[in-house]
Amino acid sequence: MLENQYNFYKNNENDKIWWVDTFDQVGVWLFSFDKHKIYNMFADYPHNLTKKEIFDKENPYWKNFFEDRQ
Repeated sequence: MLENQYNFYKNNENDKIWWVDTFDQVGVWLFSFDKHKIYNMFADYPHNLTKKEIFDKENPYWKNFFEDRQ
């Protein structure tokens, strides 16, 4: 189970996105919607996301950043 392998955290208590602590890697942004499947923001956004609307709502900065990928 991924919960035992990774440290998951939320930026805000009410968020739906779980971020994955990558303290041993620089420039890697991993997240999950359910703690079972982990996405890499730079490799998977937006085409591989199952819940892109949730990600965009909670992360408007990154939605803007990746605007050319829409």
